[in-house]
Amino acid sequence: MPTIKFDDFLKEQLKDPKFKARFEKETANLESAIVIAKAREAAGLTQRDLAKKSGVPQSTIARIEQGANTSISTLCKIAFALDKQVKISLV
Repeated sequence: MPTIKFDDFLKEQLKDPKFKARFEKETANLESAIVIAKAREAAGLTQRDLAKKSGVPQSTIARIEQGANTSISTLCKIAFALDKQVKISLV
């Protein structure tokens, strides 16, 4: 059985429009998760601290940091509490 590199496998899978759309959506969710978690940690806040400061439930912050989708409104509340801005780019 021949082996295949993951990058080659992914390149092939991305040719499928449905797979590509889902992959891009999940990638965006994970990028948001990483940015929020890093900003929260850099501010020295726990999820509970950020929840109190932003008015967003701690459970929602936990879900976002795990890669769950969220609204722009929620992201803005979190960003404001962290003294950050939300920037949206359509590239």
